[in-house]
Amino acid sequence: MSGDEVVFSVPWFDVLARDADGSASPYYVIRTCDHVVVLAATVEGSLLLVRQYRPAVGRETLELPGGHVEDGESPEAAARRELAEETGYEAERFELLGKLAPDPGRQANTLWCFYAAGATQIQSPVLREEGVELVRCEQRDLIRHVSEGAIDHAPNLAVLLLATIRGKLSVGPGTESKR
Repeated sequence: MSGDEVVFSVPWFDVLARDADGSASPYYVIRTCDHVVVLAATVEGSLLLVRQYRPAVGRETLELPGGHVEDGESPEAAARRELAEETGYEAERFELLGKLAPDPGRQANTLWCFYAAGATQIQSPVLREEGVELVRCEQRDLIRHVSEGAIDHAPNLAVLLLATIRGKLSVGPGTESKR
């Protein structure tokens, strides 16, 4: 947009001062890369999650595979790359579940939400992302992970909601584990 001034910049994001309609003071916006999140189901029906340490929250998180869309890369290519790097799995078909604004009050990027069915382990050697642990999850356990707060990453929850709405996940009666 015209009138944007970069007031702070680091490799991961820029802070822009943007003219706000009718206001004398600027509105500050975080410009960062688009992001992808993938809900992947194996041929056996397990869901592929990852566990990793996140310095921003100071703890390990349980989440769906995902990451930044690199310059010149399509969102689907980024989703395929992130799934392979974080899990060692690939899928033939990726379905776009939705394109979301992660935080329209502060951020000027897009979250691309994908579903990949029939994921299989990559047979050739793959350079997996360091510090990322693969966690296979049964669909019936997913709702428990969410309700107990083990999955609390808002963009991941948005992907799970989109997948449920589009019939890719069933979180109704009978899918929750017995306690």
